[in-house]
Amino acid sequence: MRKNQTSLPLARVARNTYFKAIQSAKRVHWSYFLANVDARSVWDARKIAAGRAPDWFPTLENASSPTEINNTLLQHFFPPRPSPHPPLILPAFKDVPPVLPAEVSSALRKSSNTLAPGPSGIPYSIWKQVHKANERLLPSLFTPLLTHGYHPLAMKKANGIVLDKPGKPD
Repeated sequence: MRKNQTSLPLARVARNTYFKAIQSAKRVHWSYFLANVDARSVWDARKIAAGRAPDWFPTLENASSPTEINNTLLQHFFPPRPSPHPPLILPAFKDVPPVLPAEVSSALRKSSNTLAPGPSGIPYSIWKQVHKANERLLPSLFTPLLTHGYHPLAMKKANGIVLDKPGKPD
């Protein structure tokens, strides 16, 4: 069945009138809604005024899908760690004499058992007992450190306590 050519302009006018009536009804309803907005519905009004739901994913350059956005954010906030530097090989000092057990004994003899332990937390009385049990152990630990000129961080720290002396200013 063919459409009647004379009814097309009438159909267009009816369609336009219908859609204009819908738009007019929406405007009237929106005006009424905004006039009656309270503290609970203000966010609904904001959401409706925006015209569309907010984006769940932010827009970033060079990232259009959620997976690309995820990768971009991960790269930005958690960049890959740089590769570690190769270990530094220190040249050996050829003229360093080895640490002798007598030198360790002399140093330990000068230290008091009642002094506070260092950062390692090991009291001097324990060091003395270790050296007494095996006189070659501590020198064999210290000699390579001196030979290579390496000083561990634990050996560069000390615990200090400041004591006030009576009758003296701070």
